[in-house]
Amino acid sequence: MENSLSIRSYTRQRQSHAHDYHQLVLPIQGTIHIELTDYNGGVGVGECVVIESGVQHHFTADEAARFIIADLSSLPDNLHTSNVAVFSITPPLLSFLYFVEKQLEFQLDDKLEKSLVDVFMLLLQQQSGNPLVDPRIRAAQTCIIEQLETHLTIEGLAKVACLSPTQFKKRFKEALGVSAYQYITEQRMEKAKALLIHTDLPVQLIAERVGYTDVSAFSRRFSASFGLSPRDFSR
Repeated sequence: MENSLSIRSYTRQRQSHAHDYHQLVLPIQGTIHIELTDYNGGVGVGECVVIESGVQHHFTADEAARFIIADLSSLPDNLHTSNVAVFSITPPLLSFLYFVEKQLEFQLDDKLEKSLVDVFMLLLQQQSGNPLVDPRIRAAQTCIIEQLETHLTIEGLAKVACLSPTQFKKRFKEALGVSAYQYITEQRMEKAKALLIHTDLPVQLIAERVGYTDVSAFSRRFSASFGLSPRDFSR
């Protein structure tokens, strides 16, 4: 079979079946409750459930929920070897899923659909396939990624996660392996690098878009991360 992407919705009536191909279910609105051999629970926006070929599964969902379904002849190595049924997806993949939804709703074009699948597979290969992050920490992650240009504090992020600052710092490092401040810096530098490569924005504006009011401080941090100054990097 050829790999394919489609938009699906389900009902609250419990359904059960198995496929002779692998299937990924990626919610773009609402949640699905799914029962697998090693997982029984909900899967929501920003998450993906992997249903391997031949695995019997049971599922229910609210009628208003919507999902991008990927039917695959084989799984990429990062998912095939992870043995994780449900994992968190990256913001770039989630954004791409919304784009896929619009394209599939309004246009039928074989070449375009093949291109969508190709890009999806490339993004899928970048997923860690690690177990789900604590939803409270995931909420803080989302806040960080969406508000990189603002002054982010432990206190503010802890409120988003509904934790005390001390609990938040501990749980964040346990979940992601780095401190919240390290994570913020990494995300800011990666976004700055992307802006330098893909736009003609001046360094001053890029610095502001990733939360730096001091261009010198931004340049020092960028150089420490990538070994080149922002201006040298963009040449």
